[in-house]
Amino acid sequence: MKYKLKHQTLYTYVNSVHNYQGVLCLQPLNTANQVCKNFQLEIEPKPSKIYSRKDFFGNTKHYFSIHEPHKILKVTVSSDIEISPKTNPSIHYVTCQEAIDLFKNNNQLKTDLLQFQLPSTYVQWDEEIQEFAFSCLAPHAPLFDAVSQLSKKIYTEFQFKSGFTSVNTPLKTVLKEKKGVCQDFSHLMIACLRSVGLAARYVSGYIETIPPKGKPKLQGTDASHAWISVYIPDMGWCEFDPTNNMIPQEKHIITAYGRDYADVSPLKGIIFSTGEHKVKVEVDVIREE
Repeated sequence: MKYKLKHQTLYTYVNSVHNYQGVLCLQPLNTANQVCKNFQLEIEPKPSKIYSRKDFFGNTKHYFSIHEPHKILKVTVSSDIEISPKTNPSIHYVTCQEAIDLFKNNNQLKTDLLQFQLPSTYVQWDEEIQEFAFSCLAPHAPLFDAVSQLSKKIYTEFQFKSGFTSVNTPLKTVLKEKKGVCQDFSHLMIACLRSVGLAARYVSGYIETIPPKGKPKLQGTDASHAWISVYIPDMGWCEFDPTNNMIPQEKHIITAYGRDYADVSPLKGIIFSTGEHKVKVEVDVIREE
């Protein structure tokens, strides 16, 4: 599958910004099944300097500085993506408890996975979240099947409602109200998995959306997406999309991996200014025939 990806972010400020220090995490990863070609980054006003480097998790981040006064910041990223079909994994029926015990007793796994088992900026849990987790992650249940059941439970019991939450909405509120977006559902699923001693990480990226039959696909109507990856012994990292109750395949484009959204925020920065600002994001994921 081949895609043309365009992600445009437009910031409009009430008062001039005199200095901006920014970090981008928008370059799709190269993986065993995904190749990012012809990546282009355009920033207006033009930065005085821009450089890229790999972060701790292997994601490519771009750092830039703008020192001229401006009231509009426009960041446009374009990529050509090619995704090859994934082979169906050979299911290893390790139980939840066997996996937890392995993480505790295998020193190499403990070292590699501990950061994905601990609380992080947006992934915290309490007894209610742990109880919700145990409704699917029973100790003697096969781990892969149990995680699939947890993904289905979130998909079935929660309502996708844009604007109901923000990135700072506590997960206990998401659990209580049973509403949120892909970011919330991913954080909640990760919290559930970590709360019982399993290892899970956050995946940011995009998903191809299909317009209704007979209707054209409108430009700029796609959006960033998030899902999760859980470590299953003898299988490795396995991805699940609780928002859509599916295992990500060729329609999912991976941008970055992290402990949670804080590690992979698409654009963040420090500005020297006063007053409010508005932000507008447009995303296009166009399949090439």
